[in-house]
Amino acid sequence: MKIGLLSNLRAGRNAQRTARLLDFLKGFPEVASVETTAAAAVPEALGELARQDIEILVVNGGDGTLTHTLTEILGNRAFGDRVPTIAPLRGGRTNMSACDLRAHKDPVRGLGEIIRAVKTGRIEERLSTRRVLRVEHGPLGQADYGMFFGVGMIYRAVCLAHKHFPARRGQGVTGSTALTAGLLFRAALGNHGGVLTPDKVDLLLDGKPAPHAEYTLLIASTLDRLFAGMNPFWGEGPGGIRTTGIATGARRLALAAPRGLRGRPASWVGPETGYMSQNAPRADFHMDCGFTIDGELFDPQPEQIVSLTAHDRVRFARA
Repeated sequence: MKIGLLSNLRAGRNAQRTARLLDFLKGFPEVASVETTAAAAVPEALGELARQDIEILVVNGGDGTLTHTLTEILGNRAFGDRVPTIAPLRGGRTNMSACDLRAHKDPVRGLGEIIRAVKTGRIEERLSTRRVLRVEHGPLGQADYGMFFGVGMIYRAVCLAHKHFPARRGQGVTGSTALTAGLLFRAALGNHGGVLTPDKVDLLLDGKPAPHAEYTLLIASTLDRLFAGMNPFWGEGPGGIRTTGIATGARRLALAAPRGLRGRPASWVGPETGYMSQNAPRADFHMDCGFTIDGELFDPQPEQIVSLTAHDRVRFARA
């Protein structure tokens, strides 16, 4: 199986780590490597790797780099009718998807594990198949692909992290975790102004209206765990989209949040107390607010409809 590496040189936590990775590659000339410095260069880079018949695509970047990669492969058919096995490294500021796949925290070690597994014929032991979100939005029906979608508090937490934390330091898991925890604490104290102003969202899950119309937090994902090991999904139902929401004025938030974020809510947590968690094959968001896909920010648009499905399945390799 031929391995290819796509590196986003602007996504890494520091230049030294990226330099180590590229230096490590000098010992493996059989691994095709392409570097990019901007999202706009991803299509051309993937096209070059596709022409080399890459079967395992290692992605050195964060969640945003993975989103652009999935969008080009699934939406724009960068590899034609085939989809390579994808191995995300923890090489960005935010690496939620790579962490959920249990990638090694050192990208160099992760890449080495993939190369070793291919050479010894043990790559199958590191594979898993996951659903990928297709997020359709905008007047022209633009579609982006990723593993996590969020509005409300999580969107504002990402905005604040980008604004207030230095690049390549606090904009990742640490910054997002700290800000989300702080915003949850403020919401629990009854502060609903400023960044905690609720978003009006008419949500349809598999065509059926959700129980609330305003949300402090509303997220959907195909991941098992989010940043900091959170698993805030406890709902049931068919479909690959796991959705959780905290409505405006949800009761006893300070008590509900710790257990709810671990997927084990108290018995009184439910729609009647302001909490919603449900699985569905499709989710349609009618809203004016902005949203995030894997840390990439999308500005508010009036009366927009954002539709999520998760029909595509991708084979991932643990790096």
